[in-house]
Amino acid sequence: MDTYRVRQMKKNSEHIVSVPGSKSITNRALLLAALANGKSVLKGTLFSDDSRYFLQSLVDLGFEIETDEKNTTVTVTGLGGKLPKKDGEIYVGSAGTAARFLTCMCGLSSGTYIINASEQMKRRPMKPLMDMLMSIGAEIKFLEEEFHLPIAITGCGDIQGRKRIKLDISESTQFLSAILMTSSMLKDGLDIEITSQKKYGSYIEITLKMMRQFGAEVEFDGSSYHIASNSSYNSITYQIEPDVSAACYFFAMAAITASKIKVNNITKSSMQGDIRFLEVLEQMGCKVIYESDGVTVEGPNGKLKGIEINMNNFSDQTMTLAAIAVFADSVTKISGIGHIRLQETDRLSAIVNELTRMNIKTEYGEDYINIYPSMPSPALIETYDDHRMAMAFTLVGLVADGIVIDNPMCCRKTFENYFEIVDEICV
Repeated sequence: MDTYRVRQMKKNSEHIVSVPGSKSITNRALLLAALANGKSVLKGTLFSDDSRYFLQSLVDLGFEIETDEKNTTVTVTGLGGKLPKKDGEIYVGSAGTAARFLTCMCGLSSGTYIINASEQMKRRPMKPLMDMLMSIGAEIKFLEEEFHLPIAITGCGDIQGRKRIKLDISESTQFLSAILMTSSMLKDGLDIEITSQKKYGSYIEITLKMMRQFGAEVEFDGSSYHIASNSSYNSITYQIEPDVSAACYFFAMAAITASKIKVNNITKSSMQGDIRFLEVLEQMGCKVIYESDGVTVEGPNGKLKGIEINMNNFSDQTMTLAAIAVFADSVTKISGIGHIRLQETDRLSAIVNELTRMNIKTEYGEDYINIYPSMPSPALIETYDDHRMAMAFTLVGLVADGIVIDNPMCCRKTFENYFEIVDEICV
């Protein structure tokens, strides 16, 4: 499917949908299970491009992996922080989490590995993570552009003594998540001083909670993270939450069509930061109903309300809000999003480009965008090989006629059957 012509959705309709497992939680669980000692069973696993690259990379490093896609289960046999193979090559595709997490794992190992990636991932920042790894003894040879993948990396091995490192996470909190989770490989413990203004965030919260669920302890004093010596992970059976990021597209569909959509098994207590998007929809005039088996959003019969919101801690929903803001009753102002320029694409520029293509007025700066509502004009939407652009801008076409999504199947990165579900809703 080279393009996808969006069909308009009936207003005041009712639907119940299910979404796949969380990408963020799946990839963290895969890493923690590989670092644990013994067999861990991961239930509700996401199978998508990103997670398959992660799984194949673990196999290429020698880990014993059993997959059951039909039952969304993966069994990983961990070796207590050791990598089965002492050399090899892995390919992480466009998966940012796999790239950052596995680079850190290899950097703390006793082996030498080549890490390769897609052209898109090669452009994404890695310098803070690589600088940090080299500061504690890893050796990195840059095979193309300096401080970018691909690299040949030789791990620092069984280094002695407690280490203290400095890390800037302004470009990506994945750098911190990577070293936090792999810190169990450093038997004498680790202290991480965060040098950037941003020191915490919703994805870091997921990382810390999951480390504790797998049996490790970590402390945060407001500026530094501390991991005890002899830290380790237990092999466990772990249930992965449904992907709240994916669910938000369907909640947004309800918002702009005065419809009622329930997403199964989403809970208010989800540890995923994107659960805050439900608060945004409430501010815009939607009704949110938390039930024992899912969450329902009911859109207003009139227009959504324009709002002003800082989305720094749930920025994956910036594109979603931008897409539905065109149907609001007044300007929507989104701030705290400068870091999304460094993700799968320059997402801030991509949003501006595609809204402009639909004749929607915007104002924007380094870390904000203001969106002035009006009925979008027909347009072919470029997706920049970015799954979130494809899924979010599909929302516009549910209300406005003539919206066509280019390269829609880039959504396979996290949500393989997204457009199948959209088709079912729009029948």
